Amino acid sequence: MRLVFAGTPEPAVPSLRALLASEQHEVVAVVTRPDAQAGRGRRVVRSPIGALADEHGIEVLTPPKASDPAFLARLAEIAPDACPVVAYGALLPQAALDIPAHGWVNLHFSLLPAWRGAAPVQAAIRAGDEITGASTFRIVKELDAGPVFGVVTEQIADTDTAGELLARLAESGAKLLVSTMDGIADGTLRAVEQTGDGVTYAPKVTVEDARVSFADPATAVDRQIRAVTPEPGAWAEFRGERLKLGPVTVADEPGPPPGELVVERKRVLVGTASKPVRLGEVQAQGKKRMAATDWARGTRIEQGERLQ
Repeated sequence: MRLVFAGTPEPAVPSLRALLASEQHEVVAVVTRPDAQAGRGRRVVRSPIGALADEHGIEVLTPPKASDPAFLARLAEIAPDACPVVAYGALLPQAALDIPAHGWVNLHFSLLPAWRGAAPVQAAIRAGDEITGASTFRIVKELDAGPVFGVVTEQIADTDTAGELLARLAESGAKLLVSTMDGIADGTLRAVEQTGDGVTYAPKVTVEDARVSFADPATAVDRQIRAVTPEPGAWAEFRGERLKLGPVTVADEPGPPPGELVVERKRVLVGTASKPVRLGEVQAQGKKRMAATDWARGTRIEQGERLQ
C-alpha cells in the first residue's frame, strides 16, 4: 500500500523504520509537527520523524494544524491507501480522516479501551498495572475509541520507568503496526469495535503532576516518580527551591514523618505515609544530577529538614 506516516517524537521512529523496511508498503510522505526550538541554545530542530524522513528522501509535511487547507489538498493529491499514526501530537479533522481509502490507523501504547489519551504509559505505571501493551485501531472522531485491529502485551516490571517501558512498547508496537498494515492490505484483517467496559483515560502529564507528595504511601511515591521519569521529571521543594528526583527504592523498615530526610553514610531516606523511600539520584537547581548521598553531604542537611 501507499502510506503517509504521521508521527513526531522518538517513540514513533521504530514504526517508521519498520514500515520503510517493509516490502509490501511504500511510505511516500510523512506528516510531523513543525520544526521547534530545543535545547539550551533554543535551536530550531526537525522532529525525530522528520529527520528520519529526510535521511530517506521522503517528502515531509509540517502543517501548523491538520485542518490546514494546503495540507489537506496535498494529502488528497498524494492519495494514500492508508495513514499509519504513532504519537503525531495533533487532532485530525474529519476532512483528513476521509482521504485515505483505509483510514488512519493509530498505534496506541495501551490495551484499549484502557488508558485512552496522551499519556497511557505513565498512567499504567502510576496505577500499578502489572500488564500493559499496545493497540492498533482505526481513528474516529471520539478520542482513541475506534475499532481495534490488534494488540500486543507487555509486562510492567517493578522498576520500570515510563521511558524504559515506552522504549520496549515502541519496538513491539512497530511490529504490530506493520502486521496490521499487512492484514489491511491483503484483506485478512478486520477491526473489532471497542466495548464500553473498562474505559479509562490518561491525560497529558503536567509538571505539577510530577510534584511528589510524600504524604502518600511509599508504593504510590515510587510509582509516581517512575511514571514521570524521564519526562517531565519528578520533583519536590527543598529550602524553597526545586529538587529533581530520580527513581527511589522502598525501604522495608520504619521511617521518619512524611517528607522528613534522614541522612546516613551510604543512603538518604525520606519519610512517607508508610515506609520510607531511599533516594537515588537528585538534581538541585543549577547543578548536575548526582547521587543523593553526595548531594546531602554538600548540602549539610540539618535534622528535621523536609522535602515539601
